[in-house]
Amino acid sequence: MSDLFNQTIAVLGGTGAEGSGLAMRWARAGLKVIIGSRLAAKGAAAADAFNERIGAVPHPLSGTDNHSAAQAADIAVLTVPYAAHLATLGDVKDALQGKILLDVTVPLVPPKVSTVQLPAAGSACMEAQNFLGDAVQVVAAFQNISAEHLGDPDHDLDCDVLVAGNSKEAKQVAIELARLAGLDAFDAGPLANAGVIEGMTSVLIGINIRHKVKGAGIRLTGVLRG
Repeated sequence: MSDLFNQTIAVLGGTGAEGSGLAMRWARAGLKVIIGSRLAAKGAAAADAFNERIGAVPHPLSGTDNHSAAQAADIAVLTVPYAAHLATLGDVKDALQGKILLDVTVPLVPPKVSTVQLPAAGSACMEAQNFLGDAVQVVAAFQNISAEHLGDPDHDLDCDVLVAGNSKEAKQVAIELARLAGLDAFDAGPLANAGVIEGMTSVLIGINIRHKVKGAGIRLTGVLRG
């Protein structure tokens, strides 16, 4: 198991439902987490609000701008809308070199967000890998988790996480982080498979709409857990 408790996690774009939910869950688990935002003041204010919500933890959340958060982190997690994906990566590219980036981004293109619309690279994660270069280990994870449920740190998450990446070690870090957030996670192969994972989010959004629910997710059967 990776020594995650001696590392710093930066959640870039961490003021939204997905980023804040992961950050609060990891802080409760005892990890050191920084909330990143476009503006340092917004990141700091969000961290204060999240700390009040989760109460006393070993390492209270801190907040700053995305670049400072990425620079201070050992592992970064990108949780921005697709429209801000490449711009945010451009802001933090230098700070991510030599590190692991868990990219949670899904290429949703309004207004047809329930239709799979993958970019030319095959996935948002492949776009990130191509843009950042091989010195950054990009991993796809957490795309298929309900943002509403993830944003509530007290909600039990009834779904699994699929993890894709080209580094076995980086994927294992993502799997361990998922488990610390209260989720089971499974290695779904190389980063080329990220398009399937990202596309599934649009499928789940469509299911939510048609069945008038908010938290459709995926569960793997026939696999060992624990």
